[in-house]
Formats: sequence, structure tokens, C-alpha cells
Amino acid sequence: MPLAIFDLDNTLLAGDSDYLWGRFLAERGVVDGETYERENKRFYEEYKAGELDIMEFLAFSLRPLAENDPEQLAALRAEFVETVIRPLVTPASRALLAHHRERGDELLIITATNRFVTEPIAALLEVPWLIATDPETDGNGRFTGRVAGTPCFREGKVERLLAWLRESRQHLADSHFYSDSHNDFPLLEMVPHPVAVDPDETLQDHAELKGWPILSLRGETIAVRQGEWPPRGT
Repeated sequence: MPLAIFDLDNTLLAGDSDYLWGRFLAERGVVDGETYERENKRFYEEYKAGELDIMEFLAFSLRPLAENDPEQLAALRAEFVETVIRPLVTPASRALLAHHRERGDELLIITATNRFVTEPIAALLEVPWLIATDPETDGNGRFTGRVAGTPCFREGKVERLLAWLRESRQHLADSHFYSDSHNDFPLLEMVPHPVAVDPDETLQDHAELKGWPILSLRGETIAVRQGEWPPRGT
């Protein structure tokens, strides 16, 4: 069964859930607002520039999970998904997911954002499979603030996807991967059907050079900015 693989932030969502979760925590007084917002912005700019130290960022972003009660975190997350994330799911994103369901494809989200934040977002989008950065737990349901395994970022996305393919006995034949970010070049170059979605400038230039389809999911319908989509025969 062909795979339809989706980046999450600024691809299926019209925003970045990782960045917005940090802002949400600051607004709720869970973290120091001024300090956290300053560092959150710094890491986000480094990500967009392709200069992010993923381990430094994760030490920062996973700390609030370790410092707060799991039940309180779960309640905050439910509010976050309902009030912040749900409005970022556009009709065009829903239409793209529906297209691949109708094709009979297996749907998978792959994201650098941690699983605690993204698991209910995948459920909201009705995507059954999720590969995300995994926060470590201590065995008693509390987070340690550390990462379990390989972060799902850049080449780590490829590593994590290949492991998932082996475990699930899936393959990449006729697969699609949708992303907005040049940080996803390693995975975009692997799949038969790479698609740029509302791309950053670097990915825009690369997609134009390669002739990849370029879509926008920011409106009511899927807008094709370049190339043929869906590809002929799909």
C-alpha cells in the first residue's frame, strides 16, 4: 500500500505547533514568559535558517514536561489543541488528507515536534501513524526532560522512517512526502513523489529547480503553484 507522508508544522498546520506550545505555556504562566519567549524565538529563527542544534533545542523544549505534573500537562495540552491547533487546520489540508484516503494510501505524519504535543494533533487530523521525537519517561509516567532515541529531525527523520518501514513491513514505492522546509531535504530526496507545501525560500528555489509540485494549503482548496498535482496516474 503506498504511503502518504506529511510533515506537520507549517505543512498540514498553518503554523508551528512546537513554537506555539511554548508560547501557550508562557501565556498560562507555566514557564517564565519573557525568558522562554526570547529563547523560543531564537530557536525558531535558527530552525528556519537551517542552523538549529536539535539537542540544545530539545533540552530547552522538553524541560517543562519534566518540571510539571503529567495530569496538569495533559489538561493544558487538551486546551492547546482545541483553542490553538484546531483553527490552524485548513479545509485544504483536510482535502489533501481526504485525497490520499480515497486513493487507499497509508497516512503517516513525521515530525520533529515531540510526541506529547503531536499525538493528539494526529488524532485530530485522523492520521493513524505518527513518527515524532520521543520524550523519555522515568517508568512512572513522568518525563525526564531528555530524548528517547533519535530525534526525528533532518537525517533523523530518514533514520526513524526506515526503522518504521522495517517494523511495519511497508515500503516507499509510489509514496508521497509533503513538507514546507528545507530541513526535510534528506527525506524529500528519498521518495518518488516529493511535494513542497507553502515552502520556505530555500525549498521553493530547490523545488522550482527540480520541477517538484508546489502546493499551498492555506485556503479553502488545494492551490497548485507549480507542476502537476496529483501526478498523472495517481
